[in-house]
Amino acid sequence: MGKVILSIDCGTQSLRAILFSLKGELIDIHKINYVPYISRRPGYAEQDPEIYWGSLKEACLVLKEKNPENFGRIIGVGVTSLRDSMVNVDRKGKALRPLIVWLDQRKAKQVYFPSRIMRFFLKVVRMEEVLHKMQKEGKCNWIKQNQPGIWNNTYKYLQTSGYLNFHLTGQFAESVASQIGHIPFDYKRQRYSRSWSSFNFGHRIFPIEQEKLPDLVLPGKIIGGITEQAHTLTGIPVGVPVIACGSDKGCETIGMGVVDTSMGSLSFGTTATIQTTTKKYMEPMRFMPSYPAVVPGHYNPEIEIFRGYWMITWFKDEFAHKEVEEAEKKGIPTEEALNRLLRHSPPGAMGLVVQPYWSPGLKEPSAKGAIIGFGDVHKKAHVYRAVIEGLSFGLLDGMHKIEKRGGFKFHKLAVSGGASQSDEICQISADVFNLPIVRGKTWETSGLGAAIITAVGTGEYPSVEMAVENMVHYDKVFEPNQDHVLTYSHLYHRVYKKMYKALAPLYKEVREITGYPE
Repeated sequence: MGKVILSIDCGTQSLRAILFSLKGELIDIHKINYVPYISRRPGYAEQDPEIYWGSLKEACLVLKEKNPENFGRIIGVGVTSLRDSMVNVDRKGKALRPLIVWLDQRKAKQVYFPSRIMRFFLKVVRMEEVLHKMQKEGKCNWIKQNQPGIWNNTYKYLQTSGYLNFHLTGQFAESVASQIGHIPFDYKRQRYSRSWSSFNFGHRIFPIEQEKLPDLVLPGKIIGGITEQAHTLTGIPVGVPVIACGSDKGCETIGMGVVDTSMGSLSFGTTATIQTTTKKYMEPMRFMPSYPAVVPGHYNPEIEIFRGYWMITWFKDEFAHKEVEEAEKKGIPTEEALNRLLRHSPPGAMGLVVQPYWSPGLKEPSAKGAIIGFGDVHKKAHVYRAVIEGLSFGLLDGMHKIEKRGGFKFHKLAVSGGASQSDEICQISADVFNLPIVRGKTWETSGLGAAIITAVGTGEYPSVEMAVENMVHYDKVFEPNQDHVLTYSHLYHRVYKKMYKALAPLYKEVREITGYPE
């Protein structure tokens, strides 16, 4: 047996400790499930950060018990985690309050009051409402306004991965590629925002004191070694280096082999995304930054659909009780029963088209979801297919934005995330995009991405590209069905692309009348 990489993938609903070989083979995995958040008040989403650390400890000890020899061969550890989920800690790394999860909907008061000239400029470039919304969503602002004592006692304000890195190494340090969220970060220069930068608003709308932020480490560099205490609690050998990795989406992209703009990475997760890896900084939408990639000095331009493939859960909970019951009786996953709905409905869902804005985005603050085209022929299967097709249309729209802004064209796409386990969903996506879609041999693509960066950081491969070539393997290719491509092309260009413009005034009226979305 050879050398082994330990990846820690901490997500919203579970933590996975995974052992990978240097060939990208998944040796073993242990998963700990937990409730995604606790809501003490409507709209709140908080988690005890000890849940994450406790799950890491338990998962590692189980893996060690099952694989004592492989555990002794660990040469590096990489941590990847959910994005924009922050915790306040004291000098000893103890949490001062529950961690606020990215799903949290509480709102802060305005902290940045631009001058009249700046307000005019922001209105002209259509960024006034976006900046106003972003600072209200900054949980650092809410804590400072509502829990000033906690903020004053905060030594560091950390991402989830930074919190876990500290417990493993004793260092308040974090990867540059994990700095995604409501923090003062200059995405183009990949460093914290500077107060003298006129057109970077990070420090204005998220005024976090510099000393409360962790040290930044380039992805692939060593954060620190496993401490004696961490060894006792996890079983990981003392001194094993912990390598700076990146966010779950960024690691997922590398774990699917997307190292340049010839490929795009589709993530069929709770938040549906399309992103790629570029050396040149670009804004996929005007004034919306590219995120730092786990490939040092590179960027991940991304378009996301909030509550994306969560819509499958929504559909299952609201309309698929029969399929859930049937799946339980037959002992099969509910998703397999839902796949049959896709097989029993035609491309185009008999004229139903979905606009998947179940949650509004920053650029569409008034947006709501819509389903058009209903008739008496439509059944549950048509609605489900329309939901899946609508999500694909939304991601296709995102792909076109990225390609247009970057001046390139994707030749194929890689897919990952929970919904990618469905062959039917992958095939619909290939038909909508009219591009071949590849799916990896492992579902654990975020963990694999962290393992790739860790392998580079420990010197096992000279570059990320070389590590990807040796560690990423594909399981299946979905080629577009040309009999369906034309139908989807017409629906996308002649219907879907016109829906938001036609419905936006009505969305605005609904928002003013009902107050939703806020």
